Amino acid sequence: MHTKAVNKFLRIAKGTIETPVYLLDETLIEKNMKVLLQVKERTGCKIFHALKAYASFATFPMMSRYLDGVCASGLNEARLGYEEFKKEVHTFSAAYRAKEIKAILKYSDSIIFNSFYQLEQYGKAAKKNGVEVGLRVNPGHSEVETDMYNPCAPYSRLGIVHSLFRQEFSRQKSMVDGLHFHVMCQQNADVLERVLRSFGKLYGKYIRGLKWVNFGGGHHITRDDYDVELLIRLISDFKKKYGVQVYLEPGEASVYNAGVLISSVLDIVKNRAEIAIMDTSAETHMPDVLLMPYRPHILGSGMKNEKKCRYRLAGPSCLAGDIIGDYSFDKPLKRGDKLIFTDMALYSIVKNTTFNGINLPDIAVLRNGGKIEVVKKFGYEDYRARLS
Repeated sequence: MHTKAVNKFLRIAKGTIETPVYLLDETLIEKNMKVLLQVKERTGCKIFHALKAYASFATFPMMSRYLDGVCASGLNEARLGYEEFKKEVHTFSAAYRAKEIKAILKYSDSIIFNSFYQLEQYGKAAKKNGVEVGLRVNPGHSEVETDMYNPCAPYSRLGIVHSLFRQEFSRQKSMVDGLHFHVMCQQNADVLERVLRSFGKLYGKYIRGLKWVNFGGGHHITRDDYDVELLIRLISDFKKKYGVQVYLEPGEASVYNAGVLISSVLDIVKNRAEIAIMDTSAETHMPDVLLMPYRPHILGSGMKNEKKCRYRLAGPSCLAGDIIGDYSFDKPLKRGDKLIFTDMALYSIVKNTTFNGINLPDIAVLRNGGKIEVVKKFGYEDYRARLS
């Protein structure tokens, strides 16, 4: 995160803003949008935002000026994209429910199937409703190290493997408008180059006559060290070779480094170390901290033993393992101090929970011009509405 943005968030945290709060900087999101727009303009590809990573629609009016639409993972995301983003909606699910397919087709411009069985079940209905049809395939190569996030891992349910595809595709080809793969996770364009090499060997001969190929998400296009020029070359060469439209559907890249979670120290207890209990929880408010796992960065902090004042940061839930991480600071923490967790726009807001009845953080948007707009506050009714 650049110095100007850091100073802006630090200044806001010192003010009267209530915590915990996800604070989304619309100007930083727009900066990411301009990078994606550059790729679109130089290649003629289409770029869709992945709602699974970020779905706070308060910023959609701005984002929709730059992107072609959204990609959804099912009925609720498809409807949200249709109603709030108001552009194209491309939907993929590992398997669709019969009672939802009619509504999904209503809200979608294209639907991607994960098996030939589901294509046979719902493909004709899609075509009848003017919805384009795609198949998700396994391109045979990925470089995601953690199997939980690797769609090409052994026994993966995501994407038709080539051995089955080559047996069935010719029989179903007339129904198919495009192919889709998604095997990247927070990676650079050099990984995409190797994925495309494998994809081309396995599926290249099937592409002629299709309308599009979707390269999926996981492209960290807005990261400072991302090789945008290589991405542009890969897209342009692919379009020229196969004569199809290319789609990208990044999620994290849309809001990378554009949002923070501001949290206050509620108490400090001692048990072999100083433990700061926060008003935000890894378990409920940033679940990927425990799931991936990873250690989120805090502005002004250091690694465990880097600075003189060392703390373990923990959440208020009853889970013994609700530990955010070990940090160090230049000065001792005090009860009431506000800390800023960075890069919290992506996956935190869409995945958080109300475990223990803990309130969800507010959602606020820092608009262009400096005004902070609290767009959502949560309370008891939000917790109660999830229960019976």
